Amino acid sequence: MLARALGHPARVHIVRMLARKPCGCAELVRELWLAQSTVSQHLKMLREVRLIRGDDDGTGVGYRLEPRTMRRLKALVARL
Repeated sequence: MLARALGHPARVHIVRMLARKPCGCAELVRELWLAQSTVSQHLKMLREVRLIRGDDDGTGVGYRLEPRTMRRLKALVARL
């Protein structure tokens, strides 16, 4: 499932952005130039495989990488 989740360039871009710093959906929409609904669908898939998590900050949801899953992904890639 991790490979499938990273099989779309927009999702890879989202992961790269979140590797630099946590951010919200609006910031991702501005960077990706995609519709908010499209970005939300990509975020949903990344959340489902637990690559990212969303934290409610009171004014919206801030997204960040999930460290445990990222370590697992790095280990899988290292074995290739």
